[in-house]
Amino acid sequence: MIRWLHSDLDALPDTRLALPPGSDAPGLLAAGGELTPDRLTEAYAKGVFPWYSEGQPVLWWSPDPRMVLMVGEFKLARSLRKTIARFTKTPGCEVRIDRAFDRVITACAGTPREGQDGTWIVPEMIEAYRQWHRLGFVHSFETWVDGDLVGGLYGVSLGRMFFGESMFSHRTDASKIALAALVCFCREKGVAMIDCQQRTGHLASLGGREIARGEFEGRLALSLGEPRIRDWTYHPSMWRRLVQHPASATPEDPGL
Repeated sequence: MIRWLHSDLDALPDTRLALPPGSDAPGLLAAGGELTPDRLTEAYAKGVFPWYSEGQPVLWWSPDPRMVLMVGEFKLARSLRKTIARFTKTPGCEVRIDRAFDRVITACAGTPREGQDGTWIVPEMIEAYRQWHRLGFVHSFETWVDGDLVGGLYGVSLGRMFFGESMFSHRTDASKIALAALVCFCREKGVAMIDCQQRTGHLASLGGREIARGEFEGRLALSLGEPRIRDWTYHPSMWRRLVQHPASATPEDPGL
């Protein structure tokens, strides 16, 4: 039985009540309500996220298992390492944070996805995350070449936790460069885990893996207990340790 949320006054149910694996909608926890910053903050702090299509009510999910990327396990393939090394040395190529958030989320919404008809980043969701971005909780990592935005991603930051939402690429490896930049940033800021929500082969090839929901929520609780990131300035020097030592200098794993 899925709980219906009538307003923001209705708390999200315990995640253990989400539909189990093997059901018609594994991980579905609740439906209804509105996408307000307060509701989104409550949801993400519990490991719950919205995901629905045009014409549907807001659907709230807590899948088990959960796809994550431990930043210390990021797989930097030799070809991508060469691409990043070339990118960092080429004039006009740079990574920026929060310089074009609206364009990034719009591009993510318009990017076709294999096996998906349409997009889950509906206009209501775009507006909600724009509001949350203005409050300082949603951020974009952007790949720029000669003044053109060619790729990027956006996600949510609470405490020392980053929740990846979506990415896009208009040039080969542009989204991977943005993801590698996010990993560099997370290493510098002591963020040990990036939430990826659902498993995809692309994320698995970059080091993502599934963990049990209970483990995810335990790690999340520890990360939320840390002070939030205030400085979202990207420094090119952050690349150096990733390219030279892809699996070193990672933050302390909070463990359980």
